[in-house]
Amino acid sequence: MLDYPALRAVAAVAQTGSFEKAAHALHVTPSAVSQRVKQLEERLGLVLIARGNPCTATEKGEWLCRHMEHVGMLEGELLKHLPAAAATGTARHRVTLRIATNADSLGTWFLKAVANFTRRSEHLLNVAVDDQDHTAEWLQRGQVVAAVTSLGKPVQGCRRFALGALRYRATASPDFMARYFPKGVTPEALAEAPSLVFNQKDRLQDQWVQHVVGRRIVRPSHWLPSTQSFVDGAVAGIGWGVNPIQLVGEHLRSGRLIELIPDTPVDIPLFWQVNRLSAEHLAELTREIVAVAKSELVAPAE
Repeated sequence: MLDYPALRAVAAVAQTGSFEKAAHALHVTPSAVSQRVKQLEERLGLVLIARGNPCTATEKGEWLCRHMEHVGMLEGELLKHLPAAAATGTARHRVTLRIATNADSLGTWFLKAVANFTRRSEHLLNVAVDDQDHTAEWLQRGQVVAAVTSLGKPVQGCRRFALGALRYRATASPDFMARYFPKGVTPEALAEAPSLVFNQKDRLQDQWVQHVVGRRIVRPSHWLPSTQSFVDGAVAGIGWGVNPIQLVGEHLRSGRLIELIPDTPVDIPLFWQVNRLSAEHLAELTREIVAVAKSELVAPAE
């Protein structure tokens, strides 16, 4: 038999980052939380919480946290139909769903879907951000229950929904274009012109270069790990970058940005993958994600 008070303690520590905050959330003392976590770890012979500042769940602890998310969703569904089943005087626990998305989706269309969902749901969301090529790994490790990903193949144990493609344009400021591309966007000029890179996982600039010149080019790069700073950096003339059309459309129309080579977009197909155990309880979130994506993204190329 699982010790659910202990499991709730583990999940609360992982979510809040400390035993003290977990105790406040669970309406018990910090020593009670510590004792519950320690006893469960001893019983299982596993370390579930990596003590630190903040405290984090270990890999096995993450699996227990995901189990508690499933339990919380099931309890919530049950209490909708049997409100009298709730024990008198017990604290109400709202389920926090951990999901993942890429930064550019978060900065463009994703929050609209989340807002629509939260207006009708009591669930809370904990959104993790990673490159679209890597968010599926969060699902595979059991760290999230759903993710926006570029992986078209269904993750084992997940349902997949096609969303459309996020369209990108390679842009730079007029001054930058005059400085680095006076004779056009040539392989030689691309090797000298600083590009913008989001992080070590960002391959969009490489994909665009490969698309237009047919080969990889080693480029000098500025690192700007923020969706908005990527746009602002291009407008300021720091470098050229590949940005979502939703964020640079107005800049292109006003002339603050220029497309390096007209009509050479990069389209990144996106998918919503959701754990099958949670799919029914996340049906409303899935409907919002799919509906907003269909209106904001472009149809992927055949």
